[in-house]
Amino acid sequence: MEIVPMLPEHAAEVLAIFQSGIDGGNATFEKAAPDWPRFDAGKLAGHRFVARDAERVLGWAALSPISDRAVFAGVAEVSIYIDPEAQGRGVGRALLGAVIDSSERGGLWTLQAGIFPENVASIRLHEALGFRTLGVRERMGRHDFNGESRWRDVVFLERRSPAID
Repeated sequence: MEIVPMLPEHAAEVLAIFQSGIDGGNATFEKAAPDWPRFDAGKLAGHRFVARDAERVLGWAALSPISDRAVFAGVAEVSIYIDPEAQGRGVGRALLGAVIDSSERGGLWTLQAGIFPENVASIRLHEALGFRTLGVRERMGRHDFNGESRWRDVVFLERRSPAID
């Protein structure tokens, strides 16, 4: 496995993995993966990666700005999605590590993540790489999934860079 910058040539696989996460029901409030131009525009250049084996993309991680206000220029939100067939093989750890490294090189001081409480594996991964739980945002939004609409809580985590003071 290798971690490489996410490029437009990875678009179809990245969006398919994103859709796979959406279809699983515990990754996001989104109903469908966006098209590539919209996806690409919402991610910070230099802070997006894919994990590849010899044949395919296994997963991806990217940072998104949380605000366009200058005071928040050093704060970004983490997204990480792993192909279901590649889960449990260290792909997530490698990708999250790469995006943390790039964030520190890029001068970002805080990374945040919002994760459904049912996504225990993702919460544990983030905690293993230095994120701490700040709290649970109760009834954060209504999630329409499989013909049902229900309120979902979101665990709010953050990682403050020890490299930036």
